[in-house]
Amino acid sequence: MSKQFVSEIKDRDPVNAVFLVKDKVLAMAKNGKPYMNLRLMDKSGDIEAKVWDNTELLDKQFDKDDFVKVRGKASVYMNKMQVVIAEIAKVPEDQVVLANFLPESPRDGAEMRQELTDAIATLGNPHLRGLMEAFLADEPFLRLYCQAPAAKGMHHVYLGGLLEHSLSLVKLVKSIVPLYNGINEDLLIVGALLHDVGKIHEMSFERAIDYTDAGKLLGHITIGVELVDEKIRLVDGFPRELSLLLKHMLLSHHGQYEYGSPKRPKTIEATILNYLDDMDSKINGIQTHIAKETASTSRWTAHHRLYDRYFFKGNGMVSAQSGVPDVVCVQDETCQEAPPEQVAKTVVREERQSFNNQPLKGLENLKLF
Repeated sequence: MSKQFVSEIKDRDPVNAVFLVKDKVLAMAKNGKPYMNLRLMDKSGDIEAKVWDNTELLDKQFDKDDFVKVRGKASVYMNKMQVVIAEIAKVPEDQVVLANFLPESPRDGAEMRQELTDAIATLGNPHLRGLMEAFLADEPFLRLYCQAPAAKGMHHVYLGGLLEHSLSLVKLVKSIVPLYNGINEDLLIVGALLHDVGKIHEMSFERAIDYTDAGKLLGHITIGVELVDEKIRLVDGFPRELSLLLKHMLLSHHGQYEYGSPKRPKTIEATILNYLDDMDSKINGIQTHIAKETASTSRWTAHHRLYDRYFFKGNGMVSAQSGVPDVVCVQDETCQEAPPEQVAKTVVREERQSFNNQPLKGLENLKLF
């Protein structure tokens, strides 16, 4: 029997499949009755689910990051798809296909790995090229670097996300450098490839994407600088100042102290990396947020907690077939398909009767006079 994936679930569909428990919260409804709020996931995405009955008993039977067999029904609530669960039970890991449960980059892994090799081969600076070749020669490192996600919840939250994000920055670097004089392109490329390298140890991604102990205690910036320093020591004659400039890019790529940067960017290359990193991560995060809302007919997304705003889904593009927008908006900012008769229909309002400056005229039929 083929697996039912999250992305395939539609309104009113029966749901009968195995999912990974991404999040689990026991809460209390307004009537004082406990309920369980879950977020279930597989490699195609995640979906909210609720258990209304026997919650205290079921709460003891499975935990976050467990696999569960779910039977229930899908419905749209507040423009979001959710599953109301009738039955749920833990499933042993040896009975599931793990490849079904972690999302993967839409890009081909072998293609990205070749793109990484090609980008390193173009480096003109022998020390920076030697540094990156030392990373390439480290097979355990390379395996993690090609598999790791770029984040847990903000952007590129899937296997291969780190490599995809880093290669996107390389492309952005190559498009930006010709616009300005005196930019060290090799340094920027290496900074783009290594700025998030610490995430290979910051996060675990064997079953679900989460933070490791090292990730929580040190963070990817500190871990990344340590990894770069180790490899720099393997490159003969690596210039001290070049080492400082590269490490500064890692330490400052979040831009501001409140965003987790130990340092703010103090070189042109570090400043460029900060802005390109921020742009690429935000665009991917917003596009992913919009793509999740296949069940919604609203032209606005649900509220994005991290960005603290709603996003408008339209961008001025029209349907390729009809040449007109596919939806029309009503006052509550939700959208519906336009009935054919509504498109050209003219609303004729009945003319309101005037009292002709006779304030008591409308009362003449009442038995008051």
